[in-house]
Amino acid sequence: MSAAGQPRQEREVVIKVRQLVNAFGSQVLHDHLDLDVYRGEVLGVVGGSGTGKSVLLRSIIGLNEITSGTIEVFGRNTAHLNEAQWRELEQRWGVLFQEGALFSSQTVAENIQVPMREYLNMPQELMNEIASMKISMVGLPELAASKQPSELSGGMKKRAGLARALALDPEIVFLDEPTAGLDPISANMFDTLVKDLQKSLNLTVFMVTHDLDTLRATTDRIAVLVDHKIVVGTMDELRKNPHPWIQEYFSGPRGRAAA
Repeated sequence: MSAAGQPRQEREVVIKVRQLVNAFGSQVLHDHLDLDVYRGEVLGVVGGSGTGKSVLLRSIIGLNEITSGTIEVFGRNTAHLNEAQWRELEQRWGVLFQEGALFSSQTVAENIQVPMREYLNMPQELMNEIASMKISMVGLPELAASKQPSELSGGMKKRAGLARALALDPEIVFLDEPTAGLDPISANMFDTLVKDLQKSLNLTVFMVTHDLDTLRATTDRIAVLVDHKIVVGTMDELRKNPHPWIQEYFSGPRGRAAA
């Protein structure tokens, strides 16, 4: 049974990766990977340095040109989409890049409005209202709307970036190392926020992270990139996997502490 209480084979697959190869010159990062992401789940993606965690995320959202294989999102092969179809698809997901990736010359509210200006045609007053709602949704104070990114703490930048990712009410949210650089208290608060939003908005979350506490607090399943392949399971299932790196990661001192 899945974390959502349904047999996995009956759940809707919103991201389907088949035989994915990513290579840069002679360096092969991904060697014929297969991966399914189910609607409404939180999938964590982990792996050692250089295994291509962020490259996998960027491949799915079209920022990295794959070497071979297929990627389907909402049943559509992304290689076969024209520009208009890509724009339509992009409106159905949001992305939180590392460090928040906020535009330094814009206020928090203006940053959140960037996707609205890019994809929609709506009056400024309505964009202001939506930005205010998203700011509240991620737990930022109302006064944050007029602040520049340089005036925000690390945790506030992450929340502002998440608010921007949620600007168009997406079905999927991609998070790239969302708690990196945060102190343990801020990281725990961000984990709680992600899980609460996932439940209340019925989001599918694809999250690249190295944080074991985040994995335990938020994920339904975990995809491990190892030996250019991918191994997927729950944390309990992965603890039983005999691969040395997986054993060390989930059952080593840090893994035992997170448990």
